Amino acid sequence: MDRDTVEQVIRKFGSQQRVAEVLGIWQTAVSGWVRRGAIPARRQAELLRAARSEGIDLSPADFFGGGTYGGEDGSAALAMGEPVRTSPAAPPVARSAEIVPLAAARSPARPPEAPAIARSKELYAVGEIPPLGHLPKSMYAWAIRRERHGPPQSAMQQEIVPTPEPDSNEVVVLVMAAGVNYNGVWAALGKPISPFDVHKADYHIAGSDASGVVWAVGSKVKRWQVGDEVVIHCNQDDGDDEECNGGDPMNSPSQRIWGYETPDGSFAQFTAVQSRQLMPRPRHLTWEESGCYVLTLATAYRMLFGHAPHTLKPGQNVLVWGASGGLGSMAIQVIAASGANAIGVISDEDKRDFVQSLGARGVLNRRDFDCWGQLPDVDDAAGYAAYMKTVRPFGKAIWEITGKGNDVDIVFEHPGEATFPVSAFVVKRGGMVVICAGTTGYNLTVDARFLWMRQKRLQGSHFANLKQASAANAMVVGRKVDPCMSEVFSWADIPRAHAKMQNNAHKPGNMAVLVSSPRPGLRTLDQAMDG
Repeated sequence: MDRDTVEQVIRKFGSQQRVAEVLGIWQTAVSGWVRRGAIPARRQAELLRAARSEGIDLSPADFFGGGTYGGEDGSAALAMGEPVRTSPAAPPVARSAEIVPLAAARSPARPPEAPAIARSKELYAVGEIPPLGHLPKSMYAWAIRRERHGPPQSAMQQEIVPTPEPDSNEVVVLVMAAGVNYNGVWAALGKPISPFDVHKADYHIAGSDASGVVWAVGSKVKRWQVGDEVVIHCNQDDGDDEECNGGDPMNSPSQRIWGYETPDGSFAQFTAVQSRQLMPRPRHLTWEESGCYVLTLATAYRMLFGHAPHTLKPGQNVLVWGASGGLGSMAIQVIAASGANAIGVISDEDKRDFVQSLGARGVLNRRDFDCWGQLPDVDDAAGYAAYMKTVRPFGKAIWEITGKGNDVDIVFEHPGEATFPVSAFVVKRGGMVVICAGTTGYNLTVDARFLWMRQKRLQGSHFANLKQASAANAMVVGRKVDPCMSEVFSWADIPRAHAKMQNNAHKPGNMAVLVSSPRPGLRTLDQAMDG
């Protein structure tokens, strides 16, 4: 079996997403079959049964591309059409991406009689696509206003707002799908800061991930043209200082995050972005898969490769906190694809198989340990000694994966307050703790003696520049990294998706929302226009 054969089998069902649905597993697992060029024998049998029940023309020979069949995995029995005996099935690693039902009556419905090529007009229903290159006067958007700061389901309201027009170095993108990130929750709440204190606009459109089609270009844009299918990374800058011209744009004083520190994010039919925010869309993915991964993946890539000399190298060991989340799931895959060893930390045993399926060498459940929270006063000898006794079992558990005495080279940090002291303890001499967030709190504590005596590095990291984002995106285009899309929400349910994230009720991986793409599973503009 090879990749082409696996893809041919998947195409019989229509998409990876559909295969995952009929088997009741995560789409990530199906993507793994494509990367490995093999479908497990048990899944082959299940696919044959599903095909028969749905009237799909699939036979055992399809799994082997017409070659010889055999092997200890039961493939010979499949080739002969015989039942394959398998051990009792384990609980599913994960399920396919959930298509969250539309919350009716909150978004304008696409007219059933809408033609494939819409006529030019001043406002289009969500899901109704204008003629290529036509910018209507107005558009629908989920807007936040200062006086509405609060939970996402009240702060985000659907409004009709002016459609943006591109400046000379900008493009306007028809948004097909977008990703859900916690900065949308922060924007709704107005905490830790209000986005209005940054950009001073009257309303704020959140959303810092998107896939779409270039719909208009500014006069100075040379690299992109109308009709190009793209994904958008969220870094913006003014481009006129030393860091942007020979340094690192992420260190520019003008650096800002589109959709959080700017008022014009992706939860709208159109968005205007700097042309240098665009990257080619992976054509093998659906619009929603393409729209949900760039922020988390590019952030993970810079954390692992952006801080020389502590850049990820083959054979190194990396501890990844929150390994089943959007950020962690990207990090695990990048580490594995780079020939290094990822050790994932989870908080729910049900997520172990998911993290292992991404390529983690080992998985630790933080609930098996009791060393979390701020560091005790180092002058409290008894309290400090008791604390260190709780830390050592965690370090020992790492050694059981890496080998005795082998501390991790890098700690991939983002919980912050609850985990940072432990991260500083377990990283090797001369290693690095790199942090991009503080989801458990910002008040970090560390024993400075471990830093200077063992020459450990503590490094802050923030999103990525275009070169890093493009390198990360190339890993998706090359099918080395899967978006790990977990749930797809309708346009009407964008506030509900953020509420789910705020309540930590979302599934492992990255969440996506539909914007101009009328339904999940579509891969081209023509398909979207046909509905």
